[in-house]
Amino acid sequence: MWKEIGDRERGILRPKSFTTRIKSNRIRTLQISNHKDIVSPHRASINSLQVDLTEGRYLLSGAADASAAVYDVQRATEYEGGGLIAKHKCLFVVDKQHEHGHKYAISSAIWYPVDTGLFITGSHDHHINVWDTNTTQVVMNFKMPGKVYRTAMSSLATSHMLIAAGTEDVQVRLCDIASGAFSHTLSGHRDGVMTVEWSTSSEWVLVTGGCDGAIRFWDIRRAGCFLVLDQSHSQLGRRPTIPEHSATNKALTSKSLSSGQNLNAKPRAQQRKLANGNGTKQSPVGKMPAKGSLRQRLHPGMLSSLDRATAHYGAVTGLKATEDGMYLLSAGSDSRLRLWDVASGCNTLVNFETVRLQGSKPIQLATSQDSALVFVPCMTAVKAFDVWSGNTSQTFRGHYEYVNSCWFSSQEQELYTGGNDKQILVWSPSRLIADEDEGPAQDRDNWSD
Repeated sequence: MWKEIGDRERGILRPKSFTTRIKSNRIRTLQISNHKDIVSPHRASINSLQVDLTEGRYLLSGAADASAAVYDVQRATEYEGGGLIAKHKCLFVVDKQHEHGHKYAISSAIWYPVDTGLFITGSHDHHINVWDTNTTQVVMNFKMPGKVYRTAMSSLATSHMLIAAGTEDVQVRLCDIASGAFSHTLSGHRDGVMTVEWSTSSEWVLVTGGCDGAIRFWDIRRAGCFLVLDQSHSQLGRRPTIPEHSATNKALTSKSLSSGQNLNAKPRAQQRKLANGNGTKQSPVGKMPAKGSLRQRLHPGMLSSLDRATAHYGAVTGLKATEDGMYLLSAGSDSRLRLWDVASGCNTLVNFETVRLQGSKPIQLATSQDSALVFVPCMTAVKAFDVWSGNTSQTFRGHYEYVNSCWFSSQEQELYTGGNDKQILVWSPSRLIADEDEGPAQDRDNWSD
């Protein structure tokens, strides 16, 4: 760390590069925390974890005993070991004893993305509840056609308040908090939908993974899915990035062409000639083809051979989009982890090292703040893989039973994991010796009696 500080002082490192490097160094030293402990009130397996997206302070957990709890991960409720171990007990818990609580296992618990005033739980009792955090009362309820496997809300949304719900039914339903009703029903999967994930680059794009092995992309503004991922459709490695100077030159060129009317006249005339004559002109990539064309007839959302493509040889159990929205990570019951290029829909063929994944229930993946690492629950351990090479960076062992969920806090560079052993473990960067002496009981100077 001192080398990075010296490079920053000499101006060798830019501020952003310095921050990224320090965070990466902290992530590489993650270990089970010896100074922070989450006291779990759950009496069954923990299925879902999420730290709020606004303050990065409140951890929400959902468990198979139909309970959900909230913890303050920045302010401890009590200290042990002479003030060296911070105990974080839940601020409140809602369970079966609550008047409007769930009756069966909670499979998904998420925060409302805008603030911590609301949180959403989905359960095997076929219900999705929207809770008021301050009063711990249910303010809205949605009755689903089957067990709820996963729920998700878009962190980018400014035009809608939709909860995407994956259930054991073949249809994906979008629940509108604003109206209290279902706004969309997305049909295409041939079996239950285990996982749902909103795009991190567009508030309108939803990704779903089903028990039929299919991963589908939906634009909720139009009917039908617009992309079905095919594991046999592949490209080797990462797509090259566009240099900044190339993008600038392209923008300047397009601006100069748009300002000159004479330059545009001839190509338009040729276009009309090609359209009316015998010549054929291919549609540009990414633009909608002419009505009735072959490409539109083979749209993946319609009846075609592409509609039956599969991304895994079993159920899709986990999805996670990278921070920039350009890539998608998927996990399946075939114990395969795959990285997809969203723009081309190709399997990048990254060979992730041998993993064993649960196949009977959804798992929750997590990525680091720069999407360089992906954290994957692998039976009783959690493995951190390099996203681009597939190599195992770290292995976290601490749970006594299967791990179901993990959440990475980019603010604290901490990893939270929950499993069938009813425990929530905290993995923190290793602390300096000077830091270990900090605590409420150590707040004294050298001259104190």
